[in-house]
Amino acid sequence: MSTRSIKPSRTVHFTVNGAPVAATVEPRTHLGDFLRDTLRLTGTHLGCEHGVCGACTVLADGVPIRSCITFIGACEEMSVTTIEGFADDPDMAKLRDAFAREHGLQCGFCTPGMLITARDIVQRFADADEQKIRVELSGNLCRCTGYAGIVKAVRDVARSSARDTAREQARAPGITAWPVAVATERHEQIRFEPLDTGTEVAPASHGEASFQVGDHRPGWNRFEESFVIDSGIAEVWSAFEDTLLVASCFDGVEVIEHTAANVKARMTVGIGPISASFVGAASIERDDGSYVGRIVGAGSDQRSGTRTRGEISYCLTELGDTRTQVSIAADYSLQGAFAQFSRSTVAQEVGRAMIRDFADNLNARLSGIGPQGTAARRGRSLSALRLTRIALAHLASRLRFVLYRR
Repeated sequence: MSTRSIKPSRTVHFTVNGAPVAATVEPRTHLGDFLRDTLRLTGTHLGCEHGVCGACTVLADGVPIRSCITFIGACEEMSVTTIEGFADDPDMAKLRDAFAREHGLQCGFCTPGMLITARDIVQRFADADEQKIRVELSGNLCRCTGYAGIVKAVRDVARSSARDTAREQARAPGITAWPVAVATERHEQIRFEPLDTGTEVAPASHGEASFQVGDHRPGWNRFEESFVIDSGIAEVWSAFEDTLLVASCFDGVEVIEHTAANVKARMTVGIGPISASFVGAASIERDDGSYVGRIVGAGSDQRSGTRTRGEISYCLTELGDTRTQVSIAADYSLQGAFAQFSRSTVAQEVGRAMIRDFADNLNARLSGIGPQGTAARRGRSLSALRLTRIALAHLASRLRFVLYRR
């Protein structure tokens, strides 16, 4: 009886701590195993190997990930940074000193992943309080310290770390209240009562004439989509100005309050047994001359403590008297309990499914089918069953890629 050996089937190109790497491995090889066994970067510790304990945390394109459950086949063109890659990093130097000073480590097994997560916290949150730090650190487990010293160390560094202008712009700082429209010829200045979402919203600048679809916010996730509406560009542009009409075409969205330049809404989503109801605020800006618009907002789900920020840019292109192409670029970030989904392809597929349904619903509304038509009946909430089907479809496609790629 002969045995068939499994040979490496793919070469993946990425960088590790600034050095280029060409890894010829099976795509299902885990990044953590490759870092330790092949590159001998043993500062990355493997604990549970189920993505739960956080000991294996590294940065991928500036975002903390679990290397024990990350397939190396998904790391193509990524920039990976392990704990060894932070030797000259000023924030990490402050954290190392603070961990030693506040007795934030004992056996040290969790420390590399804890430090990488802590660095992400101090770079995203100025003057983070104890509650926020504990929530953000909840994915990193420590069996020794009781966390008190770790939390104090992170809090001290967060308070002392100065934010330069570039980082503030990348972090999209703003106001905790409802966005305030800037006075223009089209919109009077309007102020609403503060909305307690637990997040910050960057108000849109209506004086900008240069914003374009395609400007990607650093550190955020993005997906792009386009579709065609069977109506002229003037009619579609007018429809986009109708906040209630637009909201009615999105599944699971309820408008609470709105003006021409601001909107407060609720969106309900669910994946399997997990569900959330996000309440948020957004500011709206439009350029009538170029048929380009942008929506910038933030929201939170009080039950899970998840916070989200997002920016949607859209551009209309005339394809003829009766057809209009809509191009959309959506940038988003999630923090809290649902953050594990924000960087996955599943999250992007869910977003694309929402936009496809929006296109169908809008086409139906503009064609006169109305609220009793087929598209309106499809405008249901984002049900667990529906999103689970999307996730399973994506999983099936990834399995086919792994099993049949040569």
